[in-house]
Amino acid sequence: MAAMASAPAVAVAKDAGLSALVAVVLAFLIVGTPTIDSPGGLVAGSRLGTVALIAGAVFALRFGVLIWGRRKGEGTRGALTSALAARSAPLLRPLGFAALGFAFLLPTMPFADRYVVDVATTMLIYVMLGWGLNIVVGLAGLLDLGYVAFYAVGAYSYAIIAKTFGLGFWACLPLTGLFAAFFGLILGFPVLRLRGDYLAIVTLGFGEIIRITLINWYQFTGGPNGISGIPRPTFFGMPFTAAPRDGVTAFHEFFGIDFNAEHRVIYLYFVILVLALVVNAFTLRIRRLPLGRAWEALREDEIACRALGINPTNTKLSAFAIGAMFGGFAGCFFATRQGFISPESFVFFESAVILAIVVLGGMGSQVGVVIAAAVLIVLPEVFREFSEFRMLVFGAGMVAIMIWRPRGLIAHRDPTLRLHPRGAGG
Repeated sequence: MAAMASAPAVAVAKDAGLSALVAVVLAFLIVGTPTIDSPGGLVAGSRLGTVALIAGAVFALRFGVLIWGRRKGEGTRGALTSALAARSAPLLRPLGFAALGFAFLLPTMPFADRYVVDVATTMLIYVMLGWGLNIVVGLAGLLDLGYVAFYAVGAYSYAIIAKTFGLGFWACLPLTGLFAAFFGLILGFPVLRLRGDYLAIVTLGFGEIIRITLINWYQFTGGPNGISGIPRPTFFGMPFTAAPRDGVTAFHEFFGIDFNAEHRVIYLYFVILVLALVVNAFTLRIRRLPLGRAWEALREDEIACRALGINPTNTKLSAFAIGAMFGGFAGCFFATRQGFISPESFVFFESAVILAIVVLGGMGSQVGVVIAAAVLIVLPEVFREFSEFRMLVFGAGMVAIMIWRPRGLIAHRDPTLRLHPRGAGG
């Protein structure tokens, strides 16, 4: 009997311990890690003490909440999670606005040097890619292992169009999205009858076909050498250069400020932030439309989807096309940010990272993609000083998260359509 009574306590302690472990990782992202060559002084000690305090507080809070939930009759973890989600729902909107405000003010923060802004920009690129793949995998339930192909199409189409026809970034952005959506349709037609592992194998092959084509089509794509000298974005035609050509006003000259190379870095950060917000708003809106509901119906049961009169062919093609379009946007921005692209930037490992972001964040969750992208992109940078062990810590963190939350960090998804009893408000 004692062993049976202690079993729930052990399960609760295990859950709380995993929560504390995740809190340690996130705390290191906030307060930083002490360097190896630190003399062990006040800075290193205060950081470790802060992390320990956060981990202890999370452990105690999680343990107490779980015990309280069991005593209230919410015996299972799923019921408790749902109850906590319902109680915390009023806080989500202000927290979202606070996070958005922090994102806009990040370049002005005292700790935000060029390195921090560059890492944040890279994270936002993967957020856009994760949201695009989330439509295909999370909403429509179609496993795609070759999503990096659309990323490459967007990058190469911008580089070729900009260098050949002299068009700017904003003029090429919708074109790259259309090109990527077209390739999404090309991929969609052959796989209409495939599901599961067979679909994954075909999409994996499609990604490799695109990469090999980029390597071998030397006259068009530059082959293994890639494409260099890609035009950088301008601020309404004003370049971020110290010495613009004759007749062109530079950004710093127009505003009467000293030239600073970080102006372009900050501008690129705001560009990808605005693009990500537009993509998010578009996705949230389309999920409430009949097309978004058709994607979710297709994910749950394709046979029932057909019985309801939904055309699976159009539904799958639209998911591939719209998801590919977002990947094309991200590829266009990647090309203009780097100024150089090559096939080595679009290997299968990139597809694996993007898919891991979607799965780790929670299938179909927009917020989960953001959190997972922060974990997968920022976490290796935090532990860069521990070069020999950072990938070990990174892998252990992922294993712990998947044990703790096997359905992803944000497993709860609000329904896109709520049915109220007759006579009820709303």
